[in-house]
Amino acid sequence: MSSALPYSAKGLLVFPHLRVQNANAISSQMTHGFPSITAFTGLMWALERKLTEAGVPLRLLQVGVICHRHQEQVNAGYVKTFRLTRNPVDKSGGTAGIVEEGRTHLDLTLVFQVQQKVGAKSETPLLVQGNDNALAELAAKAWQTLATMRVAGGSMLPARPAPGRFIRPWLAVLPDDASECAKNFREWRRQWLPGYALVGRNDLVPARLEAMRKERPEANALDALLDLSRFNYRAEKEGGEAGTNQRVHWHDPDRGKGSGWIVPIPVGYTALSDLYDPGQVQNARDDDTSFRFVESIYSMGEWISPHRLDSIDALLWHAETDLDRAVYRCRNTYVPVATADPVEPDDFYVYD
Repeated sequence: MSSALPYSAKGLLVFPHLRVQNANAISSQMTHGFPSITAFTGLMWALERKLTEAGVPLRLLQVGVICHRHQEQVNAGYVKTFRLTRNPVDKSGGTAGIVEEGRTHLDLTLVFQVQQKVGAKSETPLLVQGNDNALAELAAKAWQTLATMRVAGGSMLPARPAPGRFIRPWLAVLPDDASECAKNFREWRRQWLPGYALVGRNDLVPARLEAMRKERPEANALDALLDLSRFNYRAEKEGGEAGTNQRVHWHDPDRGKGSGWIVPIPVGYTALSDLYDPGQVQNARDDDTSFRFVESIYSMGEWISPHRLDSIDALLWHAETDLDRAVYRCRNTYVPVATADPVEPDDFYVYD
């Protein structure tokens, strides 16, 4: 007999305007500036375990991230460098080595899709419409638990109240009716302004690779990712007749108006080794869990204003495991309106 517990209707647990100090700004070997989305899926699983210990019967399924403000701790200049701290002297009294650490201060809204864990048939369902007092109590307990944790390696600070700013955590039930759910989402997303939500844009890599191969047949997915990650300015002459004094206009033809705030992001890991049995690898963090060596995989993401999202599913990220290909990744279902025939992105992840 399976020991898995049944689950009830879905809800939305929102922690608005979380102040995080000194979060990890180095998200991978190739990217920095904002924590990796895997840091927030890890937070989701850790929070669920702590909620279970605290007696809060919630299962966390997906997570969405909205950034209202960020302040990376770097020194200003043409070439920016991280502000590093001097470590204490070592046991011999000499100067200890400096380990580079990237830190950033964040103002975040975290959105979790949740379900209620039901341990017995007689247990009263909590995620039902009109059960406002119970929902508010669950949200408050979840906030008290989250306040004791680290978010992407950063410390939690009390939220600052301000006119027109929602800072109280809340839990709402997602209606079964699609039109009613869309109506509620239009009301909720206004609370997350001003801010930018991180969504996946896996479709950009194969599209750019196809365009690049028209001039460079040997181009690969990494070339496409790097091309998307930078500004490729070109000089074009405009106005006047050929051979006369023409005005030179510098621009990036691939980043026109409406192209969006596109960024490279790590989205998960792929295996470098076989899966070892628990305890077979020395100095592993956990001797009770199977172990394998991995490396990061990369794709493209986009920062988009929440009012441009059509549904709650476009905001949320979930973890996905492909054991056949040994890939552990985070997936987001956002699809831009202009994409009529999206390309299947599975084969276009970039490995470091």
